Parts: sequence; structure tokens; C-alpha cells
Amino acid sequence: MLTVAYLANQFPTEVEPYVGEEIKELRRRGVKVIPGSVRKPDAGLHGPTGVESESEVLCLQPLRMLILLRALGLATWRWKRIAPLVKRVLLSGKESPQRRMKALLHTWLGAYYAVLLQKRGVDHIRVHHGYFGSWIAMVAARLLGIDFSLTLHGSDLLIDGAYLDMKLENCQFCITISDYNRRYILEHFPGINPRKIIVSRLGVDDVVSAESAVRICKSERPLTLLAVGRLHAVKDHAFLVRACARLREGGLDFQCLIAGEGPERRRLESLIRQNQLEDRITLLGHAGRAELDALYERADAVVLTSRSEGIPLVLMEAMIRSRLVLAPAITGIPEVVIPGKTGFLYAPGALEDFVARIFFLDLLMRSEDRCAVSRLDWIRHAARLQVLRNFSRRKNLTRFAERFLQLVADSRCAAHDSTPKNFAMQDFATQDWSPPHEDTVLQQI
Repeated sequence: MLTVAYLANQFPTEVEPYVGEEIKELRRRGVKVIPGSVRKPDAGLHGPTGVESESEVLCLQPLRMLILLRALGLATWRWKRIAPLVKRVLLSGKESPQRRMKALLHTWLGAYYAVLLQKRGVDHIRVHHGYFGSWIAMVAARLLGIDFSLTLHGSDLLIDGAYLDMKLENCQFCITISDYNRRYILEHFPGINPRKIIVSRLGVDDVVSAESAVRICKSERPLTLLAVGRLHAVKDHAFLVRACARLREGGLDFQCLIAGEGPERRRLESLIRQNQLEDRITLLGHAGRAELDALYERADAVVLTSRSEGIPLVLMEAMIRSRLVLAPAITGIPEVVIPGKTGFLYAPGALEDFVARIFFLDLLMRSEDRCAVSRLDWIRHAARLQVLRNFSRRKNLTRFAERFLQLVADSRCAAHDSTPKNFAMQDFATQDWSPPHEDTVLQQI
């Protein structure tokens, strides 16, 4: 039986459901999965996580002194395996002294993780995101003499890509969630073998039938905007608050709902008060699944104002419900939101462009109340088809599991046959594994 150790910075957590979904899918195929978390998991987590209880999660925290000492012994005994990593941390690159010190501590944690896995017969380590957990996984894999792979999403690649050169060089393969990300990796890390950078998209469930996703007449009610996401600086909800101030100045009758919790809440509350928008903007806090479903149904448009993203699940969730979306034209977002066809895009960071598009959408919605079938109806329909065709959770999970297991199996066979690792995966990795999108969807409408 194949045994895979699955590590995340924090697991389980509601903001990363795809980790639990992958674990569940691999277990369904007979793989023994050892879920792991660097940090303690969220307390009282509900919903599908891929594990039956938090007790089965191999959590590194709280750290235990005896295992820390054993980790030092293991790192010393197998020093040659991790020496190139430590040399990179200390002697090259442009990282700050603080970042280098953290990398050394994470190297120790990697040895700690290796000690925890030593007697579990692990064949492969899998890690989500390119943050510090990926360095821990890489160190553990080298000390144990096995392969590791990682998935890169958005900010972990585009904003906080610390030591990605070493992680990409040492991983067996890297999965990323958009064509944009793959191009970015190959452009910024030209020494990496393109064959091992693979696109595998995320997805959502089909939760609404096409017949029930009906247009809401809005001739006598305010435009309802919905933003869903953690209240974090990278999500830039402050941009949305400033945009709402402009919308009010322009005389638009609207309500803006923001679902999510996070460290930016106090700043946003202050900004809302400063702009006297308490009657227009509501910070809803954390919203459960049932509450989110109701919010999507209520929204006229779902807006995204992030500075960096992969391909956000919130856009897919809105589009599968035939909701209009407005998002910045950044990273992989144009792979799901085709402007004027499956949704709307605005120039990144351009407040006036965002505001103008909201006014334009409001005008179209008010005029469509007099139409049997409007232009927006076609966009809503195309948005739903786009997700059904290219961003289905079930289909994309199946694709992920098949290619992941094939790559791991090929690597094990290659190692057994003393064949270079990349040889076995070349034909597999060079195929077009990214699901088709855009044109095939639009041909159906």
C-alpha cells in the first residue's frame, strides 16, 4: 500500500477545503494518508475535512523536547543530505538575516517531522502551499530519502515565494492551479525542468440547477454587492470600502455585504466609520455554508478586490449559482472570468474602473427588468457552464488523483530500476493536463 504524508501549515482549516478533499480522494483509492499540520488546527471545525477526527492529524505543535533532541541527532547523522539546503540559506540569495534565521529553525522542524514519520513507512511527502511548511516537508523528505511534491496557489508563489528556487529544484513535481502560475514559474525559475510543473485546477460542486438560478427583478430595491473572503490585507477590502464611498457620491442605491473574519476587521470598521458608510456596508463576520448559500442567492453581483490570488473558489461558487462576478484582471482570474462573456474584470488597483463597472452593471440590471432574455442572462448562463465544464470539483479531483498516483508510481519504478527520475514522468508531464476552457464553453451558448 502506498503511504503518503500530507502536510499543511494548518490543517484542518475551513479556508482550505481542498486539502481535505484531496486526502479523502486518495484514501478512496486505497492510499494510506497521514495528514499533518505544522500549527494546531482550528478548534471546533465542522464540515468535510478528509479526516474523521483531529486526533489523527500529526501535529508538530506543541513541540516536545525529546523529539527536538532526536531531530538534532538525525540531522547530524544524515548531514550530507541537507547540507546543500543549509548552504543555500547561509551563503547565497538575497533573503534578510531574519528570514535566514527562520529557515534554519524550519530546517530543525523538518528534522523533527522526519523523526515523527520515521517508523511509519512513508513513501512520499505531499505539501500544500509554498510557505514554511514546504521547507519543513523538503527537509524531512531528504532526511528520509524519499520524494516530496508541492502545490503552489497564489500568494505563496507571487508574493511570499521564499526559497522557491530550492523547493522547485528538489521537489519530484510541482502542481499549480492555473496556467498563469505555470508561466510565472517557468519565467522566474528558468533552470526548473518544465516537465515537472503541472496545472491542476480546483473546483466546486454543482449546488444549484440551471432552472432555479433565476434572475431577480431589482427595479425597486438597492443593488446588492457581496464580497466573500478572509479580512486580510492581501484581499484589500479597504479598496472596496473606498469604492463604496464613490458609489454613494454617485447616487447609487446599494448595499455591500462582506462575509469573512480576520486581522483587518478593526481597520475596516474604522474606515467604514470615517466614510460614514455604516448604513451601506455590513461586516458579517464568519459565515457558515448554509449562510453563504443564502448570501449568494441574495447578491446581484459578487465582487473581488484582492491584490493577489490563484483562481479564487469564491468566483467559482458565485458563477455556478449563475451570479454575476466582478474581479481584478490578475493572475489566473481571466482563466475563469472571460470579460463580457462569463463575468466582468476591472484594471487591477483602478478604483475609477471598478466604480464605473458597478454603475454599468446596475444600469444593465435595471434595463433587463423589461426584457424576456437579457445580455446579463447570457453571461449568467455562460458563467455557470464555464464552471461546470472546467471547474467541477469532482472531475478535477479525479484528474488530480490519477496524475498524482501515476507520477508517484513512475518515480518509485524509476528509482527501483536505477533510471533517472524525470525519465519516467516525461511523457506524462508534457501532456496537456489542464482542462480545456473558454472557447468550448462559449460554443455551447
